[in-house]
Amino acid sequence: MSSLPLPFFSGTCTRPAFSFSIKSSPSLVPFQRLELFPSTSKTTTRIRSSLFYSLKARATAEVIQDKESGLASAGSTGGGKPVLEHSRTFIEARSEQELLSGLRKEVEAGRLPPNVAAGMEEVYQNYRNAVFQSGHPAAVEIVLSNMTVAFDHMLLDVEDPFVFEPYHKALREPFDYYMFGQNYIRPLIDFRNSYVGNLSLFYEIEEKLKQGHNVVLVSNHQTEADPIIISLLLEKTNPQLAENMIYVAGDRVITDPLCKPFSMGRNLLCVYSKKHMYDIPELAEMKRKANTRSLKEMALLLRGGSKVVWIAASGGRDRPDPLTEEWYPAPFDSSSVDNMRRLIEHSNVPGHIYPLALLCYDIMPPPPQVEKEIGEKRIITFHGAGLSVAPEISFREIAAACEKSKEAKDAYTQALYNHGSRQNHTTVHTSGSRLNFLRCINFILLNEKAIGFVERLPCKKELYLFLNTY
Repeated sequence: MSSLPLPFFSGTCTRPAFSFSIKSSPSLVPFQRLELFPSTSKTTTRIRSSLFYSLKARATAEVIQDKESGLASAGSTGGGKPVLEHSRTFIEARSEQELLSGLRKEVEAGRLPPNVAAGMEEVYQNYRNAVFQSGHPAAVEIVLSNMTVAFDHMLLDVEDPFVFEPYHKALREPFDYYMFGQNYIRPLIDFRNSYVGNLSLFYEIEEKLKQGHNVVLVSNHQTEADPIIISLLLEKTNPQLAENMIYVAGDRVITDPLCKPFSMGRNLLCVYSKKHMYDIPELAEMKRKANTRSLKEMALLLRGGSKVVWIAASGGRDRPDPLTEEWYPAPFDSSSVDNMRRLIEHSNVPGHIYPLALLCYDIMPPPPQVEKEIGEKRIITFHGAGLSVAPEISFREIAAACEKSKEAKDAYTQALYNHGSRQNHTTVHTSGSRLNFLRCINFILLNEKAIGFVERLPCKKELYLFLNTY
């Protein structure tokens, strides 16, 4: 299963933003260029929106700290388990120097482990560099405000670790963790070079949910911030879909103190990733039992109807080939896809499975290799993103052409992965990276007619111009 990820990283990007667009015509499913949205069309609007939400997040955090201090006092005099008063070191910081010196202060006070403090400082430096890279005129204020709240909630979780249930519902009050994540990641997305494809299908999905149907989005998986990036790309056109989506999440993002505050703002079905099932052999049985509990929770949710579930069927994030450095979506796991299909079918509620494509790799690329230890090095850049959904794929139609059950399961998984593809070998060089044409175009556009048009282009040069011409 997927390790739903989240926010932070190192280094800066020297490559120009990679953007896709296609000229609209009656025969093509339109792609919505995100710079057309009111919130990103004018610099003044962006400044006001970012500052408003950042200051709102800080004010809300301060209210929470006041309440927590009151609870701490009550706990210390009630004869029960002593409750430590939450440190206000970070929430009271008013400059970068005060914020970073606060890390040393908390380490010296014994409230923050040195390795966690080092990770937090790395996050700060890399987040700052990425936001500055955007050229936003309010970058200094945005970085300080967002990182102040982030540090405060990371420390809060170290002091009093939050425990996720098998099904975790996003915490929206008294502190709104959902908007905290939205406002933290928003400055990292180059909306002028971001796109949402097949908007009509997202509206179709919303209509099915209103009718009480269930929807599963079988997706590739790119970064720790995928759930937030998806929500940001859909928040103007499909806000209900953005906020109500349930993500199948791996255990790493609900145990890493740098990820947990962001995970707390999402609806999650928590599972242990198959890739990490045997990292500690003696815990494997416990993990299997926990996954069984999560599957039962998912079955109960689906029986209620009107649920939309996102799952990364590869069980992990996409990574470039170590030899060729060619990027491609990781292959889907047929057992994961089949589990979701059977859960949908047995819910006694109409259900639908759609392929979803996501491109946001450059914003927060994962480590080159899968790592066992919690606390990976995180890289953050300012970059565009792309999201598209393909038409629903029927298992029955595919199974009818197969003789054996396993053959049908594998064929269905491959259909979700390769939907709309026309070529297997053509490649294009963009922004210094080798992108597999089949997988990149297929997963970002997922538009058969557009792909057919691209196939007719006679050479790579014209293909490159097509992909970069508005």
